[in-house]
Amino acid sequence: MSKKVAIIAANGSMFDAYKVLNLATAAASTDADVRVFFTFEGLQLIHKEGHKNLPLPEGKEHMKAGFEQANVPSIEELVQVAQDLGVTFIACQMTMDVMNLNKEDFVDSIEVGGAATFLEFAYGADTTLTF
Repeated sequence: MSKKVAIIAANGSMFDAYKVLNLATAAASTDADVRVFFTFEGLQLIHKEGHKNLPLPEGKEHMKAGFEQANVPSIEELVQVAQDLGVTFIACQMTMDVMNLNKEDFVDSIEVGGAATFLEFAYGADTTLTF
């Protein structure tokens, strides 16, 4: 039986994306069942255009060059790696409704669901993380 990892992504900066996607891909690479619930600003991490231009925290703009020099994959690449590893992305239906967003606004192969959808999985998770 594989481990279950539940991650909530509620913030939308580049740092948040790296935290969420690094942990999701690391867990998935160990055969864990990983599901990420994207809500509020966290939806930007899987938005077709939004995840390509995520903001860095004020005063940390210089780190973008550091990511590139260290050959850290882009957020776009990490999204694809996560999906290739079987990470399930769940976009919050309520937040999508509030922000007037549709499933087509996001990267391919996401699920759309409410908090109850995610909680059903999270109740049985071995690890739950929030960013």
